[in-house]
Amino acid sequence: MAKETKRAILIIVLANFIICLGWGLIIPVEPFIKIEYHLTAGQMGIMTSLYAFAQFIFSPVVGKISDKTGRTPILTAGLILYAVSEFMFAAAGDVMWFNISRIIGGISAAMVGTTSMAMAADLSSDKDRAKVIGWISAALSGGLIIGPGLGGVLANMSYKMPFWFSGISGIVAAIIFTIGIPKHLKAQSHGEVIEGLPVSDKGYKSIMSKAVIILFAMILVSSFGLSGFESIYTLYVNEVFKFTLNEIAIVLILNGIFSLILQVVLFDKMVNFFSEIGLTRICFIIGTLSTVWILLAHSQIEVIIATLFIFCAFDILRPSITTMLTRFGKNNQGLINGINMSLTSIGNIIGPIFAGGLMDINPHIPYIIVATILGASALITSLVSHEMKINKNIKTN
Repeated sequence: MAKETKRAILIIVLANFIICLGWGLIIPVEPFIKIEYHLTAGQMGIMTSLYAFAQFIFSPVVGKISDKTGRTPILTAGLILYAVSEFMFAAAGDVMWFNISRIIGGISAAMVGTTSMAMAADLSSDKDRAKVIGWISAALSGGLIIGPGLGGVLANMSYKMPFWFSGISGIVAAIIFTIGIPKHLKAQSHGEVIEGLPVSDKGYKSIMSKAVIILFAMILVSSFGLSGFESIYTLYVNEVFKFTLNEIAIVLILNGIFSLILQVVLFDKMVNFFSEIGLTRICFIIGTLSTVWILLAHSQIEVIIATLFIFCAFDILRPSITTMLTRFGKNNQGLINGINMSLTSIGNIIGPIFAGGLMDINPHIPYIIVATILGASALITSLVSHEMKINKNIKTN
């Protein structure tokens, strides 16, 4: 990897870290915002759904536009728009403006997430791509690990301070990205050529092979399982196994540490050894077995160990799927990453509602369904693998 290319990728990684740090900052203050402005749980849920819905709508649109106009202007605008959404939330005083800021935040997430992954895929070779996507995933995890703690400190000054700080972090990320990316890479990202390949005008038709359709189906199905598990985890372990807030925090911190090591140090090695589809299948199997283990567990230590297996599998699964997607539609990275984010957003919208509703009936039912979904996703990987082998246009490792 050339020195300037590595520099550009590291700047993309840094920008993603700063943005995720901003997202993490607001996690500990959301309950206080709810109390301060006399909001209901339903109103808070709508805010979350609006964010995910905006991301769902705009991700494929933004990806397709970036394939034609270039990554740099879209990514820069997304960072600035993120800052605007955070400043707006900090200044807001009623539900309407909170909701508008969340919609803008979802649009910015579509612009930043889709375009940064596509740009990283453009700049990296097949050999280095898994490593690069692992770095970006680690940046996302690192921001979400550090953010809540820093947000708690800032919240001691004011409940709105983390949002002001998040907005400033977005501006800083935009400046770093704009100044730091080498000029010749900026010029390339504004053009109609990516890695020497002409951008296709056929859009969706150019990427929709049988293998891609099956892969997208797997992403859609698994996103329900992943979001369903994660959204009720703290409620489940508190209700069923009487975990305290401190015990939950320790589990999440341990997971963050292990995930960073896996994503930064070992991810590319695992991809090279197992292949993306093989690693994806292994993660689904680990997720299935560990979810069943939690359902059958009799002690907190069993739950903690199983949880670490599940969350680490999930944290490897997401970049593994993203890396695999880069092998399809090489000259439409923006579009294909946009569809990936859009399908994931559907799970983020419906999965938590679905799991929460079932938990009110019986706390074990959601995880029985999650285990079934993850097991089905592991089976679907065999179909994807078969289609990738017979598709001569897909380079597999």
